[in-house]
Amino acid sequence: MSLPNCPKCQSEYTYQDGDLLICPECSYEWKEGEVQASEAEEIIKDANGNVLADGDSVTVVKDLKIKGSSSVVKVGTKVKSIRLVPDASDGHNIDCKIDGVGAMKLKSEFVKKV
Repeated sequence: MSLPNCPKCQSEYTYQDGDLLICPECSYEWKEGEVQASEAEEIIKDANGNVLADGDSVTVVKDLKIKGSSSVVKVGTKVKSIRLVPDASDGHNIDCKIDGVGAMKLKSEFVKKV
């Protein structure tokens, strides 16, 4: 029997205790049916209220300073193949790669779906 990865930290070392599944790395506990319900609740929307999904293309709607650099991601920059990161503690819920800049995280409130 294969147990699912932890929905919080994606750890593969989950174990079962009675009817609960437990992650030893982040101490998250859940019932298998609850995970599917909580995943459905996590909806990430862009600046215009459109629902985003993994693989979407988005456009930056505001100049964004890059932390630790003097560079800026300009308005209108197109970002392809985004990956959503639900439960991001710092609010940066999009992982992406921007041409000329590299891999970075963005907040969904600063992008619009193409």
